[in-house]
Amino acid sequence: MQLKCSFGQKSDQKSRFDRFCRLSPMSGVGVTIQPNSCRQMGQRLVCILVLIVGALSSSVAFSDNRTVAIESLSPTLEHRVETERIVQLMQRYHYKPVPVDDELSEQIFDRYLETLDPEKSFFLASDIEEFSQFRFELDDVLRDVKLNPVFDIFKRFRQRMDEQAMVAQGLLKRKFDFTIDENYTFDREDAQWPQSQKSMDELWRKRVKNDILNLRLADQSNDELIETLEKRYKRMATRVSQYGANDVFQFFINAYTQSVEPHTSYFSPRSSENFNINMSLSLEGIGTALQTENEYTVIRRIIAGGPAALSEQVSVDDRIVGVGNGEDEEIVDIVSWPLDEVVDLIRGPKGSTVRLKILPVSAPAGSPPKIITLVRDKIKLEEQAAKSSVVEVTNNEQMKRIGVIDLPTFYLDSAAQAEGQSDYRSTTRDVQRLLTELTASDNAVDGVIIDLRGNGGGSLVEATQMTGLFIKDGPVVQIREASGQVSAQEDDDPTVAYDGPLAVLVDRNSASASEIFAAAIQDYGRGVVLGEPTFGKGTVQSVVPLDQEGKLGQLKITIAQFFRVNGEGTQHRGVVPDVLFPTSVDSVAQGERGLDNALEWAEVSADKYDKWSANKPDFKQLQAQHESRYRANDWFDLLVEELEVQRTDRAQQHISLVETIREEKNVARGSDREERLQLYRKAFGASGSDTDNENDEAEIPDIILDEAANVLIDATNELR
Repeated sequence: MQLKCSFGQKSDQKSRFDRFCRLSPMSGVGVTIQPNSCRQMGQRLVCILVLIVGALSSSVAFSDNRTVAIESLSPTLEHRVETERIVQLMQRYHYKPVPVDDELSEQIFDRYLETLDPEKSFFLASDIEEFSQFRFELDDVLRDVKLNPVFDIFKRFRQRMDEQAMVAQGLLKRKFDFTIDENYTFDREDAQWPQSQKSMDELWRKRVKNDILNLRLADQSNDELIETLEKRYKRMATRVSQYGANDVFQFFINAYTQSVEPHTSYFSPRSSENFNINMSLSLEGIGTALQTENEYTVIRRIIAGGPAALSEQVSVDDRIVGVGNGEDEEIVDIVSWPLDEVVDLIRGPKGSTVRLKILPVSAPAGSPPKIITLVRDKIKLEEQAAKSSVVEVTNNEQMKRIGVIDLPTFYLDSAAQAEGQSDYRSTTRDVQRLLTELTASDNAVDGVIIDLRGNGGGSLVEATQMTGLFIKDGPVVQIREASGQVSAQEDDDPTVAYDGPLAVLVDRNSASASEIFAAAIQDYGRGVVLGEPTFGKGTVQSVVPLDQEGKLGQLKITIAQFFRVNGEGTQHRGVVPDVLFPTSVDSVAQGERGLDNALEWAEVSADKYDKWSANKPDFKQLQAQHESRYRANDWFDLLVEELEVQRTDRAQQHISLVETIREEKNVARGSDREERLQLYRKAFGASGSDTDNENDEAEIPDIILDEAANVLIDATNELR
């Protein structure tokens, strides 16, 4: 969770920090803030946050397209001031202060090199050996603020990048034999650094050969693919040549902060401009949040109600490799482009068309990209609001109607609330209205499912108040600060909006405020939680400007941790459902559990709260009934099969460079995957997607939602 905090001078630094940071925290994937805090900070806040993760994989803003002179890459006075303040903040206010010592220095050293060259395809082993003199000295670099070694390493990286870009362009002149039985290792995370220039050149020979083969299989002519790759390799070097001193400093400081904990990041002054809450009630575009990962632009979030979500053609972690405007304009290869330039290319006015060339996350390495067409539109707050529907299922030969409230995010129009507008939008208000409609006496449903699949969080206030719609009163979540002090967010309203059968449906992307709500419903015994273990983000972040004038950057720092009312943490483990669905086996390394240096699970003392009922269903029996049902369901078989295929593909590190083998595999994959992929997108796509699209040729059911309805009916029958 994130909150903009002020940072004063030395005399009042702590009191000013505390005053701002004790306000309601904000989610790392949404917004949470008290109305009076909005007035105090003079900001009009809504529920959309543009989140940019630091390091080379983040957005780096460029002032122009000119090459930065390599001799100008040196630390500045501002970097010295920022380093001192960042180290001070990390030591005094981070939830898990880590000593700046040799052990940390070693981690920073490895992470900085990984940031620059994650695939070990630019630095030579001799470079790493030369740099090893700094392995246990980067703690001294931070304390003494003598940053020259950091810049020296980057200059060598830029040199190697220029050299390999030239090698790659030269290799395009060769004629490759695609009948030779050899493989390309595309995942080099655990590989060794090349021992010589000869071994480096061999690595790049195979990489270029693979790039050519990929484009051949995508039906590009020889002239077209040579032109595409020549531009790509030139852009690869140009991108690095445009990094300035502030960018280099940002890479290094983030190697430090993320060696402590993954949600703590530094943003340079220019990057800080991108880290802003959108000031209007709508965004215009395709409705995705993007991030650079190595050379690729990756979709990190799909905004409910946006063109991308409504198309049902994209998924989180899909890679965009080409962009074209309009129906006829040439699609431009964007591999190795800076993120801000990619965003500029994708952006456009409402009603205009953009075509994206995508490598789906579900597709194995070497698969040809697909092209999708989207019409840009405005993404309004109303389109991300809670929506209701009714699912009809037959259980034990009886037809039951289950109400579903689909909640893409926990939102609150704080500014409208602060201004005293009576009709301000909020999650709690909307859900309460939908509950009233679903339980109307003339057509009341037999139970309610709160669908939090893909809900990355949002307003802590709304998560607390919405929980109060289903319980009498009491604590909802506990928050422990770095000092060890524990406080609780409580529902103090004894009225209950809905007291009937309740289920909460979650998945691997349900995070933060979603986990708070699901955990509270589970702890109170108010309903049954279904689906997959959730993301596991149980920490609170604050965004701290490093000066008053905005000349320096800002630090997003972890300052607290969430705990359930039963005392257990949501961090790392997430919320484990009462009934696990078969897709859960794929979520072991997902979310917080897959992040380096993530805070471990912890617990505090349980708070005082009254259970909803002394009775609860037999979850083992519910699990058995669920498993019996899904094993007899052909759709579930298809979904589990697709997940297994993807799991196998992700474990792959090598790919054949024989063209006929690649063609055969692509044909085999494509012949029977489309139906499974549609089912996969239905199960794991963005919340709020258009399930009633009349243009869909195949009606793919939401088998996850249908099964959740069946489990809720089983639980209700058991308690009768």
